[in-house]
Amino acid sequence: MLGTLKELDPRTVWKNEARDFTPWLAEHIDLLAQELGLDLEITESEGAVGPFAVDLVGRDLGSGQIVVIENQLAPTDHSHLGQLLTYAAGRGAKIVVWISPQFREEHRQALDWLNESTDEDQSFFGVEIKVVRIDDSRPAPMFNVVAQPNEWQKTAGRVRNTVTERGEAYRAFWADYLDKLKERAPGLTKAKKTYPQNWYHIGAGRSGFSYGVAFSSNNQVRVELYIDLGDKEQNKEAFDQLYDQKQGIEQELKEELSWERLDNARASRIAVYTPGTIEAGEQELATLRDWAIANVTKFAAVFGERIQNL
Repeated sequence: MLGTLKELDPRTVWKNEARDFTPWLAEHIDLLAQELGLDLEITESEGAVGPFAVDLVGRDLGSGQIVVIENQLAPTDHSHLGQLLTYAAGRGAKIVVWISPQFREEHRQALDWLNESTDEDQSFFGVEIKVVRIDDSRPAPMFNVVAQPNEWQKTAGRVRNTVTERGEAYRAFWADYLDKLKERAPGLTKAKKTYPQNWYHIGAGRSGFSYGVAFSSNNQVRVELYIDLGDKEQNKEAFDQLYDQKQGIEQELKEELSWERLDNARASRIAVYTPGTIEAGEQELATLRDWAIANVTKFAAVFGERIQNL
């Protein structure tokens, strides 16, 4: 026996955009991130842009790029399109997300035009928020992406002329890394996009913490827990609390770690290293990929609950 799917007015769930929907979205950002194929963390709500305020500001952990999110619980309008562009420029955001229950065709076309006309590292997303229920079940949110970058167009038109051979090697390595990581540790990340850079981060389940893999300049590859809460004192305090658990952490990991407080920098990290370079042969790169996946998975298992309890 099948039920009947019904669509509800989002305002029956969130009465007010600023007081209800924006805080809910910040708390459930993983639902949106999954649809966008990004690994998002929120760093600010009602972030200042001159005399104005953008609903949500965050970053994509895979690239480190700034993200701005503007939402409304009414059909799209010219006013919000203008606000979106103002906030993107004011914050230097490379990823821009507009959320509405209904996108007018002219606004969807405007986002498509922006995606076609801007550089490869600039992305505009239009996302419809729906609320549905089956018969008398609890209401459930649904995100439907109606506008997004045409990755093939941008890659064909610009990237191959600007990214070095080394950059393409990094991009290929991270694509393979993400595919295998999802196979071996389902649910650890929903990220899809890769970049021509020597590092890649995914979320650690709490804003300000991420698990990263990086090729360093001294022919080493590291897996790290990266701590950057946006404030140096908070970062060092979090590092010190984890360092107090050093013995237990290393026993669980069966690994001696490099505890890098980085007193002259804002962020801190806890890492493990192995020799390696992106210029290695195919077999060695596969070995490095497997080593990275194994250690990121172990880091998540050992640090995950400890991070939440800080």
